Amino acid sequence: MSDHEQEDTVQARTGSDVGDDLVQAADAAGVEVTDVEAVVESLFDTAATDETVDAANPFGVPGRPVSRSSAFYRGFVGALGVLAALALGMALKEIGSVITLVVVSAFLAVGLNPIVELMIRHGVRRRWAVAIVAVSGLVAFALILVVLVGAVRDQVSNFVDDVPHLIDDLRGHKSIRHLDEKYHLLTNLQAKLESPNLVDKLFGGVFEFGVSGLGALLNAVIIYVMTVYFLAALPQLKRSMYSLVPASRRERVGRLGDEILHRVGGYVIGAALVALLAGTLSYILLWCVGLGHYALPLALFVAVLDLVPLVGSVTGAGVVCLVALATSLNAGIACVLFYLIYEPLEGYVIYPRVMRSSVDVPEIVTIIAVLVGGALAGIVGALLALPIAAAVLLLVREVWVRRQDAA
Repeated sequence: MSDHEQEDTVQARTGSDVGDDLVQAADAAGVEVTDVEAVVESLFDTAATDETVDAANPFGVPGRPVSRSSAFYRGFVGALGVLAALALGMALKEIGSVITLVVVSAFLAVGLNPIVELMIRHGVRRRWAVAIVAVSGLVAFALILVVLVGAVRDQVSNFVDDVPHLIDDLRGHKSIRHLDEKYHLLTNLQAKLESPNLVDKLFGGVFEFGVSGLGALLNAVIIYVMTVYFLAALPQLKRSMYSLVPASRRERVGRLGDEILHRVGGYVIGAALVALLAGTLSYILLWCVGLGHYALPLALFVAVLDLVPLVGSVTGAGVVCLVALATSLNAGIACVLFYLIYEPLEGYVIYPRVMRSSVDVPEIVTIIAVLVGGALAGIVGALLALPIAAAVLLLVREVWVRRQDAA
């Protein structure tokens, strides 16, 4: 007989002996034999189950997972969340300039989209409409560089040369002379202009200005390329963004999004028209009061500042009036009277009429939005503050207020 057969015989005898012993013990205790057989079968089943578990877990049965309500788990996960937030904040700080370029490009693309949509309604395909807008913008920028830069350079040079004479003229006014005697503003300015190190400072300033100008030109090229891309891909981008919303709400979200984009586009075009009007009227005014040699740079200055809501137009008007007063008392009085009439007219008649069809924002919200935007992101924040405020008000009226009314 082989070794395996002997082991099976021993196991069988051992099992039968155990069974006989259990039967005898059951008879003595008055327990039925069937119950004893069930106990024996359960013993053998338990042994088989233990062997299976041991085979599936050769290194032991895994313990219970860490409780999510334990202090260690909460502290560890919370620390990971804080570290992730810090890393995200540092990353956003490092790429802040890139985010600014992207936001400005998207803002310009949304502002130019109504022009593209207008050409599409007249039968022009979108790619050709985008190409026309892009080429027109490039041609306008080239004309500004070729035609206006030379004139601005000459007029700014003349203005710098006339600064000492302007200082002397300012001293001729009693009030300004009194302020200069108290705070020495004009004296310090004249001392800096007469400094022997002025040439070295100017060369250094010219170099720094050239580097800054090169960086500004590079940023302008990047903004131009991204604006054209956003303008061409705007329908696809909108569909991609709306597809992230649940299907049951996609139609309403799409309508709200289109309305926000429409308002932003209307704001950009309206602001550009108002700034163009302010610059043109300032140019005509300066020629009429005998300041034609300063007209172009000051008119451009007024037009650019007029793009900034609330404070831009007042700042530009103040600079023009100061230069006019330094040149001639009559010219200064004429400029002050003109802007005293034009600024309220622009603020309460022209600007509201232009913006009424696109942006509906109360005056106090406009002031707060511009101040907050300027404090957070400078000129870019001030420019974007009003359309962002208009979008937030639209969402509040159409989502939050409607829910409160239905509650």
